[in-house]
Amino acid sequence: MSIQNMSRHASYRHVGIVVLVSALLLTFYHFSGRRNSTTTLFDESSHSERPLPPPQPPPLPPHAPPPRPPPTATEDTVSIVPKVEWARRAHLVKEAFLHAYHGYETYAAPHDELLPVTGGSVDNFNGWSVTMYDSLSTILLMGLHDEFERALPAIENISFTLKHPVIGAPVYAPFFETVIRHLGGLLSAYALSYEPVLLKAADALAVKLAPVFNTTSGLPAFGVDPDFGASSITIRHLAVAAEVGSCQLEYAYLSRLTGKKEHYDRTAAIMKALSEVDLSSVGMFAQDFDLNTGQHFAGHISVGAASDSLHEYLLKLYLLTGQKDQVSLDLYVKTVNRILTTLLYVSSNRGLLYVTDAIHADKSEPIPTHKFEHLSCFLPGLIALGVHSLPDRAFDNAQPKGMTAEDEQEILQYDWKELHMTAAKGLAEACYQMYEDQPSGLGPEEVQFHQDGKLWIREMRKWRAGGKRGKPPGVAPKKKTDVKREDYSLRKWRYLLRPETLESIFLLWKTTGDGVWRERGWAIFQALEKHTKTGFGYSTVHNVVQLPVTLDDEMPSYFLAETLKYLYLLFSDEDLVPLDSWVFNTEAHPLPIFDWSSWERSKFNIPYES
Repeated sequence: MSIQNMSRHASYRHVGIVVLVSALLLTFYHFSGRRNSTTTLFDESSHSERPLPPPQPPPLPPHAPPPRPPPTATEDTVSIVPKVEWARRAHLVKEAFLHAYHGYETYAAPHDELLPVTGGSVDNFNGWSVTMYDSLSTILLMGLHDEFERALPAIENISFTLKHPVIGAPVYAPFFETVIRHLGGLLSAYALSYEPVLLKAADALAVKLAPVFNTTSGLPAFGVDPDFGASSITIRHLAVAAEVGSCQLEYAYLSRLTGKKEHYDRTAAIMKALSEVDLSSVGMFAQDFDLNTGQHFAGHISVGAASDSLHEYLLKLYLLTGQKDQVSLDLYVKTVNRILTTLLYVSSNRGLLYVTDAIHADKSEPIPTHKFEHLSCFLPGLIALGVHSLPDRAFDNAQPKGMTAEDEQEILQYDWKELHMTAAKGLAEACYQMYEDQPSGLGPEEVQFHQDGKLWIREMRKWRAGGKRGKPPGVAPKKKTDVKREDYSLRKWRYLLRPETLESIFLLWKTTGDGVWRERGWAIFQALEKHTKTGFGYSTVHNVVQLPVTLDDEMPSYFLAETLKYLYLLFSDEDLVPLDSWVFNTEAHPLPIFDWSSWERSKFNIPYES
C-alpha cells in the first residue's frame, strides 16, 4: 500500500502507522531485492564482499550518429531456446573459464601460460604472467571479484624486466603481443574497475616500451629490451603489417587517461606513416614494411597472419575516438572494398565464400593462393561491425584501386553497404562450416581450397544479371554431405583454441539478431568441452579429424581473453558490452568510446574533423 492510495478521511494516527510500515517494507525490498534488480556490468554471482562499481561509458560525442536500435530477427531465424537456457549456457562458459583460470593460478602462476595436460608452466611472453593480464577484462565482465582482487598485488609489484641469460646481451619483449595482451588488458580492466594500480602499471609499461618507436618512419620495431632501452631495430629493419599498425587504440586511450602527449604521439606517428604509404598499385596495405622508409613492399596482400589486425585497427580507431578520424575511415573503406573485389572467392561445388591472400598484387591480375586461414575469420565480424556502426556516407568513399576497367565500371553500380553485409554473412557461414565439417566439431588452423574457386565479385555480377534469383553467391553454401567432391583439403590440421570464428559469430548475432549464430556458438562450445578439457584446463588439439583427439599441452592466454569471453557475451541476454559504447582491441579487451575535448585537441595537436 502507498500513501497516495489511502483515504483522505483516515486519521493521522493511521497515516503514521502506514507510513512506518511502508518505510519498513521499502527498506526490506531495497536491501533484499537490490542484487536481483539492479542492472550492472557484472554478474551477480560474485563471491567478493567489495563489489566493483560498474563502468560509466562516456556519452556519445555531440556529432556522432545516435545509437542504433538492436536488430530485430525475423520469425524464421529467432532461436526457440528460452532465456533461462541461455542463462544456463552462459553460466557453463563461466565455469569453463574458472576451471581454466584456477588451473593457471594453481599450477602455472606467476609464469606466462599453463601446460594443461601435464600441469606445468611455460614462459613464452616475457615471463610477465601473460595469462593473468590477458584474463583481467574477462574476469571483470563475469563478475569474478575474488579472482580480480587476487591479481592486484601482483600487478602492483611488477617491474616489467626480463631475464638475461647472458649479462649485457639484449633480450627483446615482442612489442605487438605485449601491447595487445598486457597493455590492452590493463587499460580495459581499468575502464571496467577504476583501480588506480592498473593505470599506473599501464603507464609504466608504455614507458618501458617507448624505445621501440626509435625508427626513421615512426613505425614500431618488432621488440624492445625494457632493461637497457635497446630496440630490435638495430638488427631488423623489416616488419610485418600487424606489428606496425596494431597499437593505436591502446596508446590513444592511454593518452586520454594520463594526459600525456607522448602516448598520443605514438598513435599519430603511425597513422601519419600509414597515410603516406603508396597504395596506388595494390589498393590496400601489403604484408611487409620497411621501417626506414615507412613504405610497404607492394606484392603480397592478405588479411591473415601478419596482416590481420592492421586492417582491424583502421576501423576501430575511428570508432574509439568518436568517429572523427577521417584518415582511418578512408583507409578502412578502401581496404575492405579492395578485399571484396580481389581476395574473396566462391568454391565451385558447395559455394563456400572464403577470403585468401594474393601475390603479385601490384599487377593487373593478382595471383590468389586459395589458402583460407582460421585467423582470417575475424574479417566477417569486422565488416559487420562497420556496417552496424558507420554512417551511410562512409560507404560513398573512394573506389578500390587496381581493378580492370570492366570491374571498376561494374563495381560502381553496387550499394557498398549492402555488399559489405552480404560478404560478412557469407564469410561467417564458411568460417562456421570449417568447424561443422570436422569429426571433432573443431576448426582447423588452415585449409587449401581448390584452384577452381571463382572470384566472388564476378559471381555477384552474374547473379545481378540473372535478376537476383535466390540468395547471393556464398551466402547459403551447401553442406558437406550434399556434395560428392569436397572443395578443400586441410593444410594445418591443428585446433589452437582460437577465437576468430567465435568473434565473428558474436558480432553477426549482435548486428543481425539472427538466433542461428548463437546456436552455432553453442555447438562449438560443446565440442570444446568434449574434446579439449583436461584436469588442469583446456588444451589445443593436434588433429581435428582424428578421434579421439590428441592434445598438444598448450593453453594460450587468448583462450581466456577472447574465446571464452565471446562465448559468454554471445550467450548472455544482458548487453554487457554495447557496441555503440565500447570497442574491442584485437585481443578482445573492451575500451570505452570517447571524444577528444577541445583542450585535448589543442594539447595533443589533434586536427579537427575536416
